[in-house]
Amino acid sequence: MLRILLADDHGIVRSGLRVLIESHDGMHVVAEADDGVAAVEAALRHDPDVAILDVAMPRMTGIQAAREIRSRRPRTAVVLLSMHDDERYLFDALRAGASGYVLKRAADEELIEAVRAVAAGKSHLPASTQGALVKEWLERGEEAPRDPLTPREQDVVKLIAEAYTNKQIGQILNVSEKTVESHRANVLAKLGMRDRVELVRYAIRRGLIEA
Repeated sequence: MLRILLADDHGIVRSGLRVLIESHDGMHVVAEADDGVAAVEAALRHDPDVAILDVAMPRMTGIQAAREIRSRRPRTAVVLLSMHDDERYLFDALRAGASGYVLKRAADEELIEAVRAVAAGKSHLPASTQGALVKEWLERGEEAPRDPLTPREQDVVKLIAEAYTNKQIGQILNVSEKTVESHRANVLAKLGMRDRVELVRYAIRRGLIEA
């Protein structure tokens, strides 16, 4: 029986996906989460075989949560659900350790196939994202264009853009308020920005939050 973690910030979407998953033999949803931080906590608590994560979630994106889950529960395979077929999101997903990437509009047709594939140690990518650049990177291991920020700095930017205080960010990420302030200063310096308004614009462009 495949044990599955399901994370999406919309309850009605989670309900529909749960019905879809559990209508197939050999699959059971052992935990649900409504944001990225809760998804990581659930993965640590339940040790699922597969984590299905929506890309766009509060506090921590699905890509950020995938990175945390894969580093702390490496045997858990990750499938990301996304509304975006932009290759940039796919690169980010692969770098975060995800093995599957399913477009939401095709979830009813592809999600079960993706879950079975990643549980078997294989990958599942939608045909629409498998352009020449993606194929070359997958086959040769070449680097995709990188963001100037570290993964932790991206975590901080997302939370700043969502209007959390430095103290709240520290509590969410389990770091000191001073460390958050240091990350904020580094981010502004790297991006050549001056204030939160510019960071919010960057977070929207980068897909860390939705406009």
